Amino acid sequence: MCQIAFSIPDEVLFETKMNYEQAKQFARQAVALGYYTQSGVSIGYCSQIAGMTEEEFIKYLGQNHISIFHYDSL
Repeated sequence: MCQIAFSIPDEVLFETKMNYEQAKQFARQAVALGYYTQSGVSIGYCSQIAGMTEEEFIKYLGQNHISIFHYDSL
C-alpha cells in the first residue's frame, strides 16, 4: 500500500474549524472521489482509500451528486 503525505497550513484548519482527524478524513474522501470520477477506479478500492465501507462510499457519492451507474451515449 502506498502512503502519501502533504502539509495543510494550520490557518486552513483554523478557518475550516477542522481538527487533524477531520482534515485527514476530508483529504482521503476527496482523493477517493477524484480517483472514482476521473480515473474510473472501482468503488471497492475508492472506499478503502476513503476509509469507508462500500455502502458508505456509495452514499457519499450520492451526497456529491455522482451516480454509480455509467452509461455511454451511442
